[in-house]
Amino acid sequence: MPNRLLIAALAATTLAASGCTTDPETGQRRISKAAIGGIGGALGGYLLGDVVGGRRDRTEKIVGAGIGGLAGAGIGAYMDKQERDLRARTAGTDVQVIRRGDDLVLNIPSGITFAYDSAAVQPQFQRTLDQVAATLSEYNQTYIDVYGHTDSTGSDAYNQALSERRATAVADYLAGHGVQTARIGTRGYGKTQPIASNDTEDGRAANRRVEVKIVPVTQNDVRG
Repeated sequence: MPNRLLIAALAATTLAASGCTTDPETGQRRISKAAIGGIGGALGGYLLGDVVGGRRDRTEKIVGAGIGGLAGAGIGAYMDKQERDLRARTAGTDVQVIRRGDDLVLNIPSGITFAYDSAAVQPQFQRTLDQVAATLSEYNQTYIDVYGHTDSTGSDAYNQALSERRATAVADYLAGHGVQTARIGTRGYGKTQPIASNDTEDGRAANRRVEVKIVPVTQNDVRG
């Protein structure tokens, strides 16, 4: 692993170890809000940014679709329950459910979602994506951002286009299975956001992924 990535990984590990709490209901270890900023700066900080397209434009679509906002302690409770349901419905798959404050991120390796150099969702993964879509439909007071990523093989332009096609394919699948399109945004990052070294096959495989970021819609959003 290159020094830059090694340092980032060590920083993230240290922050996570010092900032973890345990959910008394699920027993799951999660990163506290106090530690999120540091880990975001070390690895995957883009995930902590605003929703795709900006919250103002996205909220207009949310309000137009008749979706209300969450308030106060209800936000955390809503996301806690959604997290438990997503973990249960993706158990036994390679999908990772990651909690970051009140946001959730699904890390979906492209190896189980797409064939090599393809943006068509593989039939064997559709059942898992059906479960994800069913959960997202049930918990509709959230923004859904779908991010596509590639490894470093190939040109920048090609990887960017492939990442965009893959993000769109997953978004379209979710929309076709009950998730309101007003809630969904997409973005392709090409090879610009690696989570592992591109110098090894395992690292490249980890970098080929789709992420689904789930952000609660708050009352402040819909009032703004």
